[in-house]
Amino acid sequence: MDRRTFLSGAAVAAAGAASACSQQSGEDTAPAAPAVNRGRTRRLRMVTTWPAGFPGLGTAAERTAQFIQEMSGGALEVQVYGAGEIVGAFEVFDAVSNGVADMYHAAEYYWQGRSPAYNFFCAVPMGMTAHEIMAWVEYGGGQALWDELAGQFNLIAFQAGNTGHQMGGWFKQEVNALEDFRGLRMRIPGLGGSVIRELGGAAVALSGGEIYQSLQSGAIDATEWVGPWNDLAFGFYREAPFYYGPGFHEPGSALAVGLNRGVWDSLPADQQAIIKAACRAANNQSLAEFTYQNGLALRTLTQEHGVQLRTFSDEIWTEVARISEQVVADTANADPLSRRVYESYLETRRLGRDWASISEAPYYRQRERVLGR
Repeated sequence: MDRRTFLSGAAVAAAGAASACSQQSGEDTAPAAPAVNRGRTRRLRMVTTWPAGFPGLGTAAERTAQFIQEMSGGALEVQVYGAGEIVGAFEVFDAVSNGVADMYHAAEYYWQGRSPAYNFFCAVPMGMTAHEIMAWVEYGGGQALWDELAGQFNLIAFQAGNTGHQMGGWFKQEVNALEDFRGLRMRIPGLGGSVIRELGGAAVALSGGEIYQSLQSGAIDATEWVGPWNDLAFGFYREAPFYYGPGFHEPGSALAVGLNRGVWDSLPADQQAIIKAACRAANNQSLAEFTYQNGLALRTLTQEHGVQLRTFSDEIWTEVARISEQVVADTANADPLSRRVYESYLETRRLGRDWASISEAPYYRQRERVLGR
């Protein structure tokens, strides 16, 4: 994924080679440190929107911190705090912006109240897949626009994880027609929540740690979270037996590390480069991990817990797509920067659709036709 020359010198080249080897082997290890730190250690505090140690999300934050420390030879040390340990899940943006903490690990669409453009740097309904959003940020001008957006809030941010395609959610009752969304209370954030509202439902924003209890108490009728791996860990199948997929709302959800701009500017160029490289390594490993673990967890859910898999009807998909295009387009009306982000995003999505139409999409159809499940 990292095709840029992000550092110079033989020592750093060795670190990059070590990173490639660790990713190929599937080991959860950082690139070897280029040198032993013999100077003063810079200690940074990372706050996250995830429960501490939560599989795939909390561990992505911890892995990023580990990579930074090991790649810097100990010159940078990052202490990770889960949601609620210093500030609440949805308070990490302000904490880092104001300098209470040095960096966060989160999903950027949580900050749509600051600017709707933030949605594009995580996921939008009927939007880009994981590989497509990586391509946009790295090569399609997305990072420059993200820098401009985050700079308004004294921040700078980078991709540092991706869940891959997310599921449509857990439902207490089957959803067979558009009418079934009317009055439905569903935990779903971001612009996906706006689509549910347009369908006549009620979208509720809850952090991960609040979802199960809300399902159990009846405060919500349905929830999306991530995919089989994380959903199994939370045990949603006990409260909502119908599991719908794929999801329309998050076809490839990018996670991010955001840093206080003053902290970032205070770092020397080599340490800035190390943080960028560590984020890229964590991003790559995160997608690989989610892809593998989701397959294992899906098998457990269906074979051991009797989860009933469902897909949305063509009628639902058609209406969801129509509403999604309008909801996403509305973000461009917020301000000139949001429009530029929107237009840049759409162009890369067009490129991705053109390529996928003759590559992965027909391949998946043929593999399914020939090999089945």
